[in-house]
Amino acid sequence: DAAFTNLEMLFHDYEPYPSTQSGGTYMRAEPALVKELVWAGFDMVARANNHANDYGVEGARLTTKYVAEAGLVQAGVGDSLREAREARFLDTDKGRVALISTASTFPDPSRAGVSWGDTKARPGLNPLRFRTTTVLTRQQFEALRGALNAAGQLGGGRGQGAGDAATEMTVFDRRFVVGDVPGVRSEPLKEDVDGMAAVVRNASKQADYVIVSSHTHEGGADRFTPPEFFVTFAHAMIDAGADVIAVSGPHVLRGIELYKGKPIFYSLANFIFENETLLRQPPENYEPLGMPEGSGVADFNDRRSNNNTIGFPADPYIWESVIALPRFTGRQLTGLKLYPITLGFRKPRTQRGWPAFADPGLSRKIIDDLTRLSAPFGTKVELRDGIGIVVVGTE
Repeated sequence: DAAFTNLEMLFHDYEPYPSTQSGGTYMRAEPALVKELVWAGFDMVARANNHANDYGVEGARLTTKYVAEAGLVQAGVGDSLREAREARFLDTDKGRVALISTASTFPDPSRAGVSWGDTKARPGLNPLRFRTTTVLTRQQFEALRGALNAAGQLGGGRGQGAGDAATEMTVFDRRFVVGDVPGVRSEPLKEDVDGMAAVVRNASKQADYVIVSSHTHEGGADRFTPPEFFVTFAHAMIDAGADVIAVSGPHVLRGIELYKGKPIFYSLANFIFENETLLRQPPENYEPLGMPEGSGVADFNDRRSNNNTIGFPADPYIWESVIALPRFTGRQLTGLKLYPITLGFRKPRTQRGWPAFADPGLSRKIIDDLTRLSAPFGTKVELRDGIGIVVVGTE
């Protein structure tokens, strides 16, 4: 009844200037192609991601224009933080759906801002910022501190009193603390959690269902597990009234959690993935690879992937995903089906990246992966007739 996806693409005819920083590849497609998303059945798109500012404010605004003209509901970017953060709504015959879009992965100039009246608000995306803390033993901490002091990179540590050793320090925006068990912790910025929770609470009163989409590349112990800060954020959004949490960005599948009966998709991987058939790229993409002026997009693709032997083209997990179909009765989740798809691993560059239903063997492999990744959250996934079925409370 309502279909949404992450829109990690800009639509324009190269009128805008490219930013000095991009989300990786400078993403752009012909404006007419946005209608293909409507043809595919999508109603809503999440716009907050690391490519939102690849072509600056003008590129983002042109994309907003073309997406709106196609009739798609869009959320996650705007001319101010308030606008980028606000929920957008889709009215259907079976209910009203709200979409809130955020991103934890982005070049900092992409972040939308506020106005205090004397300067303009900054256009951009709705950010989910977080803080990472590395816990070290006392011995590890002192060894690092000594090395940084010797290199002239440390002015002192916090938590240091008369006769006491420092207990924490921040170096190059990384925080280190002394603890008994070494490891890495992360937590979302309270300001962003509180701001989005308020939007979710309001949206839950204005809509029958609320989707929160986040573009989050960051991982936990590995690329198949979510980071600690995002689990905290996702739970907070459901506590505030969200019905579905969906993550894009990692390019691989991650587990599914049912928190208070609501689905959290910690990553749905890719649906359409065609970042190799772009018409142009600015010099900022060629130069870091040592490529001379006059190089073309094909040369860039070959150099970046070492002729398809490294990176995305060589990684089968990048080209495997599922289409998730949650079913609700009222606001209660009563069913969740997962349709395995393939995007054409090892196909030619001109053909890979298009979604197609996976064959029986690959379908089993994909659902087996999701079963294993979801188990730590207490979620059971079963394979029935080539489809993944998440066991929900009503089954």
